[in-house]
Amino acid sequence: MSEQQHTTEMPTTYDPRSAEQNSTELWSKGGFFKAGRVPEAKPYTIVIPPPNVTGMLHIGHALDFTLQDIMIRTKRMQGFDALWLPGTDHAGIATQTVVEKKLRESGKTRHDLGREKFLEQVWQWKDTYAGTIRSQWGKMGLSLDYSRERFTLDEGLSKAVREVFVRLYQKGLIYRGAKIINWDPAARTALSDIEVEYKEVQGNLYHLQYPLEDGSGHVTVATTRPETMLGDTAVAVHPEDERYRALVGKNLVLPVIGRLIPIVADEYVEKDFGSGAVKITPAHDPNDFEVGQRHDLPQIIVMDESGVMNAEAGPYQGLDRAEARKQLVADLKESGVLVRIEDHVHQVGHSERSGAVVEPYLSTQWFVAMKPLADRAIEAQKSGTGVNFVPERFEKTYLNWIENVRDWCISRQLWWGHRIPAWYCDACGTIHVSADDIGSCPDCGGELRQDNDVLDTWFSSALWPFSTLGWPDEESADFKRYYPNDLLVTGYDIIYFWVARMIFTALEFTDKIPFKDVLMHGLVRDADGKKMSKSLGNGVDPLDIIEQYGADAMRFMLSTGSTPGQDLRFRIEKVEQARNFANKIWNASRFALMNLEGFRYEDIDLGGKLGTADRWILHRLNETARDVTRLIDAYDFGETGRLLYNFIWDDLCDWYIEVSKLSLYGSDAEAKKATQSVLAYVLDRTQRLIHPFMPFISEEIWQHLPHDGESISVAAWPQYDAAFEAPDAVREMELLMSTIRSVRNIRAEVNVPMSKKIELQIKPNSEAELAILQANEELLRRFAGTSSLSIDASLAAPDKAMTAIVTGAELYLPLAGLIDIEQEVARLHKEAATLRSEVERVDKKLSNEGFVAKAPAKVIDEEKAKRTDYQAKLDKVLARIEELQG
Repeated sequence: MSEQQHTTEMPTTYDPRSAEQNSTELWSKGGFFKAGRVPEAKPYTIVIPPPNVTGMLHIGHALDFTLQDIMIRTKRMQGFDALWLPGTDHAGIATQTVVEKKLRESGKTRHDLGREKFLEQVWQWKDTYAGTIRSQWGKMGLSLDYSRERFTLDEGLSKAVREVFVRLYQKGLIYRGAKIINWDPAARTALSDIEVEYKEVQGNLYHLQYPLEDGSGHVTVATTRPETMLGDTAVAVHPEDERYRALVGKNLVLPVIGRLIPIVADEYVEKDFGSGAVKITPAHDPNDFEVGQRHDLPQIIVMDESGVMNAEAGPYQGLDRAEARKQLVADLKESGVLVRIEDHVHQVGHSERSGAVVEPYLSTQWFVAMKPLADRAIEAQKSGTGVNFVPERFEKTYLNWIENVRDWCISRQLWWGHRIPAWYCDACGTIHVSADDIGSCPDCGGELRQDNDVLDTWFSSALWPFSTLGWPDEESADFKRYYPNDLLVTGYDIIYFWVARMIFTALEFTDKIPFKDVLMHGLVRDADGKKMSKSLGNGVDPLDIIEQYGADAMRFMLSTGSTPGQDLRFRIEKVEQARNFANKIWNASRFALMNLEGFRYEDIDLGGKLGTADRWILHRLNETARDVTRLIDAYDFGETGRLLYNFIWDDLCDWYIEVSKLSLYGSDAEAKKATQSVLAYVLDRTQRLIHPFMPFISEEIWQHLPHDGESISVAAWPQYDAAFEAPDAVREMELLMSTIRSVRNIRAEVNVPMSKKIELQIKPNSEAELAILQANEELLRRFAGTSSLSIDASLAAPDKAMTAIVTGAELYLPLAGLIDIEQEVARLHKEAATLRSEVERVDKKLSNEGFVAKAPAKVIDEEKAKRTDYQAKLDKVLARIEELQG
């Protein structure tokens, strides 16, 4: 926007919708978010954690994306070539589940359509919801580079996925085999650990007696899932358990089925827990599977993929597993095998998508051997070349998981996803893995059929930091310039399933960590601390919040209410406070701009006749810019928000803008121009500092300010400048502000409104304070509301007056007829008690040998200065009490 286009006229009230529309159009037209605009600049990269194309974004997404936007906007303004790459995830099972649900409403299944037609429908769903997500990103004000948008099933990422699969297979790190996996009997697919939700369930513990083959007795075992006993192939005991040592090697008779099963000794069993004997069902329990492998036990699957009992279940064949349990329990009870049932609360895995109880199930699947990948990641982390976790405690969480990592089941019995690049030749029995389609068997020329399964969604997501930038083409311009990423922002709940896997694959395929920092945030919970969910009806739609309060209010509340790694409670009152803050900024800016009519960017001159308040606000702005920069770099957004709020609301709006009216409405033209310069400069820099948090209102205001740029989004970030340091102005303003505050507090205490003029007498402590107070008499008269003002170092305290002690002066307010002496004495006693406790607190700190030994000399000197100040105030308050009581 050129200088001629600037207008200082602003609407009376802030309209978020108008600002959001104006800014969005400006940013889109200007292309300010496209990386590469400053080719010579140092790159800074964030790739967005891709949301699933299953529906609308939720408030957790809003938090995650806002934190990223704060960082990318800050770095862009700091002169970096900032890339924030957007994209979405195909979300295999999640997306297929919602599309299949929609199909069922019309009485059809995916099998009715066939694979090709079904996938056409899923692609239509994806296109619709990817557009919806893009629209939501825009409403949130996210500064994404849409020219580089990616999708986990796009052609480039598909190429990367096939390349990784083939390379890992060739190294022996991907293999096909039968293992226990999480099975969803409703969706009929294997699940990743992240897709299993554990819920506390009130169940039962069933105690069963298995008779010995020789009739000499029985062994008691306990189970929460009696239907799986039909697949038992052994009972295990601890090798050092004297109770069972003589029984090891003998056979038991499996009730109902009649199969003979051995008693085996295995250290997996806890001999001091329960009966010390454990039933072993290798095909339906991961730990039993391992025991079975060690003892070469048969693996008997007793139910089919839909959770219905099969022929191995004997008389219970054809029954659903839940119904089979009921009938089996009744039969076992009648036969005397079931000796006791106990109430038992335990954690039961449920499918995140279908809600079905997950079945540990022996199945032939594709797996990634994780330990070799994990070893490299562990080595990087422990050598100091790994990822920096924020907060640091999550590094321990990460290491604990990868040091105990298990092989990863990566195949899914779905149609939507990356189809496994493996082909089977039925003629010669070979398996061929290739990144490209294969026409016929390379070994025998026979016909090939491709594996029907697709890869776990997390397999493609694990490549996201580098596949989105052009890999496996390592000569890709974006890959060479923007990889590794600088930052990943994500929730702590997926540290194992996504963060760790990205690190594994990045080290394996790029020899670099995928990102330098990982900022872990918590979940957004409701006001009572409960997790938000559809079933509880306590979810929050970010678009509803934006519609009612504006995007900036939502962003400011989410970002500044969060602490790294901690959950955030969503309170609508906090959003209202953020909206009020936006209104405060708008009203203050509007007042300032009304007094900048005709003032141009070239007119800004900070070397003119600056008053105390002018130098003070520049000093405070300078401090705020320094501290905000430091805190954003440390990802401490909560403290950043507090600093910005206090500076804007208190220092700028409540003090400086009010004080500036003296110059703006005064007769001193030179002072007026100086104040206009300071106002224009400070407002400009303030909007820049708040911009990453509240992009819409800051852009809207900035476009009305005198400046020489196109958009605040690419304006230079405020830098600390030692030339603005003005400790003398700070001391002067602190004396003036504390004087005015004290007078206003006394007024409030005795219920004297500001409209009623009062007499004020000030006794300065020194010539320095005298000079400050006398130089600012007009300011004191205006803001203390005085009818008469006396400033005299020789003043004696008048009778029947309210008093206050500030650093550097004593204040007397003769309020005859309005003051109650007893009340005043009581107030002074209360003030004395407060000051006495402060003196005692500092004395206690200074007498602490540990504190004195460790604290820097500057800190100790500051505490001593506080002690002197508190004691001086206390002495004066005590003296005043004596005067009033005399």
